[in-house]
Amino acid sequence: MIRKSLSVLALTFLIGMNSCENTDKDSHTVTTEPITFSEEGSLYLIRKEGDTLPKLAIEFAETDYEHQTGLMYRKSMEKLQGMLFVYEDSRPRNFYMKNTYIPLDILYFGEDSTLASIQKDAKPLDETSLPSEGPAQFILEINAGLSEEWKLDQGDRIYFYKNE
Repeated sequence: MIRKSLSVLALTFLIGMNSCENTDKDSHTVTTEPITFSEEGSLYLIRKEGDTLPKLAIEFAETDYEHQTGLMYRKSMEKLQGMLFVYEDSRPRNFYMKNTYIPLDILYFGEDSTLASIQKDAKPLDETSLPSEGPAQFILEINAGLSEEWKLDQGDRIYFYKNE
């Protein structure tokens, strides 16, 4: 009985040793695909005086997963691209730059699509909270410096639509 138990134990050990992962780094290289921009719609920034700025190609963040990941792990974004976060309700929002490599301007818009506040030049990989200054239902992330270059101000608006 003891001999049979030892044999089973030895056999289990040998099978376990043969099934262990090969630790040779050269034989199991894992590669990942870069996350690329996928144009899902267009967005116009409209000054409160009525002037329209250049049209932006945008990706939408609408699901919980998309809200949580946003532009994380991206290495770059073109000047006239952005990500629009769409929420079902308007309330104070907080963003941060965890796992985000691109410096961003974060624009908070109310339920009427009017610019409520801006967090300028959000630093990559910084986990400091970047809150809105009031209720926001739409949040637009663009490359850092563009809100200054375009002279965006409270009261400016957005108009956006999805591609068909």
